[in-house]
Amino acid sequence: MIDLDDAAERDAAAGEYVLGTLDADDRLTFEQALKADTDLQARVYAWQDQLLGLSALAPPAPTTAGLWRRIQASVAALPPAAAAATASASAPAMPQARPRVPAQPAREAAPPWWQRLGLWQGLSGLAVAASLALSVLLVQRLQAPAPAGERYLAVLQSPDQQKTGWVVEIEAGRQVRLVPVSEMAAVAEDRSLQFWTKPQGAAGPTSLGLVRAGQTVVLPVSALPGVGAQQLFEITLEPREGSPIGKPTGPILFVGRTVRL
Repeated sequence: MIDLDDAAERDAAAGEYVLGTLDADDRLTFEQALKADTDLQARVYAWQDQLLGLSALAPPAPTTAGLWRRIQASVAALPPAAAAATASASAPAMPQARPRVPAQPAREAAPPWWQRLGLWQGLSGLAVAASLALSVLLVQRLQAPAPAGERYLAVLQSPDQQKTGWVVEIEAGRQVRLVPVSEMAAVAEDRSLQFWTKPQGAAGPTSLGLVRAGQTVVLPVSALPGVGAQQLFEITLEPREGSPIGKPTGPILFVGRTVRL
């Protein structure tokens, strides 16, 4: 069982929850705690910012009939207890007489979080997506001088995390680049896309100007109110001339937070 009283265990469990690698018992325990635990909620959001944005960069793979046949064959080969547990996820439980069974040995202690196979299996898949994304960024800079300071990356996704729209690259002391990574529908003539940022602890967002769909934008770092990890970037839909009140008024189309490279 996961120990949510241990800080390292809590953080690892949040990562596994986002990856979907917690077993059924641990997932139930985690979700019950998540309802009222704001620290645990913050850890889940942080893992989502770091991992889900990277996984969205990998193109989806179509599911084949052969894959489903292999899944069905694998379920059929499971021991009866495991197969019943798998089937219960899609079928209502039927009342049965409870058989008398011998006492089961005590459950072995869960391995430390850093030894969990599921965590590393999930992270390995995301590492592939991350390496692809970062390799594209590095290739673009083969002819450029080395950055003068720290570097940060933010993947801007739709709020439902179904689509990635832009990547924000920051070279501390030099420039900020907003790079489109997917196509998006044209914006109505009476509307505009507005680019915003908000460092951690800032009182409110700062506008970085209007952008066009598919447009790469380069700004000096001095245009930002600050630079750091977990800095919020977002793109909202605003009136044609931009927000009239200096803060977002329209819906958020894409949002993400920076991670330090």
